[in-house]
Amino acid sequence: MAATDHPGPGTEGRAGDDRGLRSGRPRAWVLVVTVAVLLAGGVCAALVAAGGGGNRGAAPKAGPKVASVAVTRTDLSDSREMEGTLGFGASRTIKGAAGGRVTWLPRVGATVKRGRQLYRVDDRPAVVFYGGTPMYRRLGTAGAVGRDVRVVADNLRALGYDIGAQPPPGTTVRPRAAARRTAPPGGSPSRTPAPGTRSRPVTVKGGDGVLTSSLIAAIKRWQPTAGMEPTGVLDVTDVVVTQGAVRVGKLDAQLGDEASAELLTLTATKKTVTVPVDVLDIGSIRKGQRVSVALPGRSTTPGRVTAISTIIQGTGDDRDGAAGNPSQQLDVTVSLKNAKAVRGVDAANVKVRFAAKTRKDVLVVPVGALLALSEGGYGVRVPGGRLVAVETGMFAKGLVEVSGEGIAEGTKVETAS
Repeated sequence: MAATDHPGPGTEGRAGDDRGLRSGRPRAWVLVVTVAVLLAGGVCAALVAAGGGGNRGAAPKAGPKVASVAVTRTDLSDSREMEGTLGFGASRTIKGAAGGRVTWLPRVGATVKRGRQLYRVDDRPAVVFYGGTPMYRRLGTAGAVGRDVRVVADNLRALGYDIGAQPPPGTTVRPRAAARRTAPPGGSPSRTPAPGTRSRPVTVKGGDGVLTSSLIAAIKRWQPTAGMEPTGVLDVTDVVVTQGAVRVGKLDAQLGDEASAELLTLTATKKTVTVPVDVLDIGSIRKGQRVSVALPGRSTTPGRVTAISTIIQGTGDDRDGAAGNPSQQLDVTVSLKNAKAVRGVDAANVKVRFAAKTRKDVLVVPVGALLALSEGGYGVRVPGGRLVAVETGMFAKGLVEVSGEGIAEGTKVETAS
């Protein structure tokens, strides 16, 4: 909207009545242009210059219509809506060890908690323990030190077993030397230290556990309750370490199958929403941020950002980036406040609304009401033709936050309609 200020009656020579006319140039040459603002909602105002230039002989074109609107007070939110997927999150496939046959599997949808069996091979159970380090070796040598030992110790303690005291970090431990079975002529086998072997001292670090005699005794007491022989030794296949309780999402094997193949797939127990977000937009999203999730059937439910992935994924036809310019994205995980809202839905496409910024109780006008002042900054035109300079704040949904002298709730201003 082009606007050239014309002095009304009684305003000739009055200083300060028109803040847009202070350049000292003839009034006929003052340039006032409408602000061109492009928002997420697609609001755009045309730029028009007034006061000279161009073809003077051309017939004037009709400008945009002008309407009068009131300054309003409201909450302004710069929200964005993104596509997401409702489900149980990322899945994890569990494989068995070489040899043996599958003799028991849980049902699909079952929840398996700490200390419960996940599957059985040759009728020997694999039990769920919580932790961050998987079983990667056979634990049977007293004095063994490592994070895997800490997982065993923590879980047995959580299950109610007395594991005794654990050596603190900085303690030096000498694991017991490996032994082998020997049988003298005509005698019974016995264990003797393996020749040439000598255990080296190990310093306990933060997060390590130590396989003490007390811990071995606790393992022996626990094993019969888990369906194992009380040997005090744990093999790699005896324990499956997870972050917490898990849900059986799919069975990949059947009873009688070789256990070395994929057995089953695990997921989280709670439904969440996964939203792929472009790396360039991730800065406006933070952990703990509240969101609104639009579900199938047009109902909505509140949620909260619980995790932001650190693994960048490429999208587009060329995922390796060899050609083209595929975007890079991170997965944002949103938990739902009301689990009952999605009780009957296991998987669905949803929309998640993120409120990047919110301004509470501010004065706003339509973007089309803003005019660029010749000396810089912006103003609005009030009825009667006077320009009033304003300070602008947040732009959102075709509105802009304004403040300034003479701007109050209910003040009438002109805007392009």
